[in-house]
Amino acid sequence: MQRYLLSRFFQSVLVLFGVLVLVFFMVRITGDPARLMMPREASPEDIEEFRHRMGFDRPQIVQFLDFLSGAVVGDFGDSLHYMMPALPLILERLPATVELASVSLAFAVIVAVPLGLIGGFRPGSLWDSLGRAIGLFGQSVPNFWLALVLIIVFAVKLGWFPSFGRDSPKSVVLPAIALGVFSLGRLVRLTRSAVLEIRSEDYIRTAHSKGLSPRVIYVKHVLRNAAISLVSVIGVQFGYMLGGSIYIETIFSWPGLGRLAADSIGVRDFPMVQAIAVFTSVVVVTLNLLTDVAYALIDPRIRYGE
Repeated sequence: MQRYLLSRFFQSVLVLFGVLVLVFFMVRITGDPARLMMPREASPEDIEEFRHRMGFDRPQIVQFLDFLSGAVVGDFGDSLHYMMPALPLILERLPATVELASVSLAFAVIVAVPLGLIGGFRPGSLWDSLGRAIGLFGQSVPNFWLALVLIIVFAVKLGWFPSFGRDSPKSVVLPAIALGVFSLGRLVRLTRSAVLEIRSEDYIRTAHSKGLSPRVIYVKHVLRNAAISLVSVIGVQFGYMLGGSIYIETIFSWPGLGRLAADSIGVRDFPMVQAIAVFTSVVVVTLNLLTDVAYALIDPRIRYGE
């Protein structure tokens, strides 16, 4: 168990280092970062002064070491647009993104897992057909298109929910559905496949031959083993929702990290974009590490086999 956790921890550290390298060179690989960040009408003198002020005229290895040392302590520099340190702005927007991702994941799990379980227990039934249709729909429909349809139907025509902002509990309903539908479709199909596979295992037939009731078999053996794959996917999906909500937050004017990233890109605030990319990567990698820990706690083969 300890070797497994240490291995995952060092892998996470390597991933974060790779992210820092990519984020640092993200701006520099396309050309002069000073010209990218300054307005097009800026004079050569203004660009040169900005290059010197930002330290872009120093050797790149020195710039990278400064960027790395600052990122380790949470110093990502100042936002060019908001004229203040980037990290406080990120922490200010983080609760809105966490709220949206949490509600989206809860919606996906509450709907997907029961449908997947019923489909696995009763393949070919009406509920199984409904679950497969929802799974196909969720993984086929672009979430930004679905967001626009939800706004037209439930906000404009029916007036049941607001179409933008974060003013009331009802404001999170439409963006949460739009963001969670893809994960819903994936979880339905995964749960159904896991249950169907587990039901054909030898130990399930042995449990039936011992005379155990179907309820005990499903709860103690089927559900527990199906949860192993679900835990890993749910953790990954939550990280995806935290880092991939930029379109949904922009469409619904949701004041989270995705909206902040979109606004920062629009005004060429690349220090803020870099800070958001690094911060989001740290959160996602941490979630994946916690998912690996939960996976090891659920599955004894991980604890004793690694």
